[in-house]
Amino acid sequence: MAKGDAFWIAQEKRAALKRAETSGQVADSMEVRLVLMERVHTGEITLEQAQAELSKIKRGAKKAGMVTRSQAFRAG
Repeated sequence: MAKGDAFWIAQEKRAALKRAETSGQVADSMEVRLVLMERVHTGEITLEQAQAELSKIKRGAKKAGMVTRSQAFRAG
């Protein structure tokens, strides 16, 4: 592995994650996370409730035929 290869591998993984998110394959996409955090900031839910909801979304990803962000990154 040449110097700098790890950088390009990580770049490709990030790009693959972004492609998976835009195609709707990721259950806990950044968009979903931002909506949860917006609800926290408005006081609708607490941070702990948002974390619990995100965990629930991650658990249900496989049943919904989707993947999580970490799975999409690793597959990248």
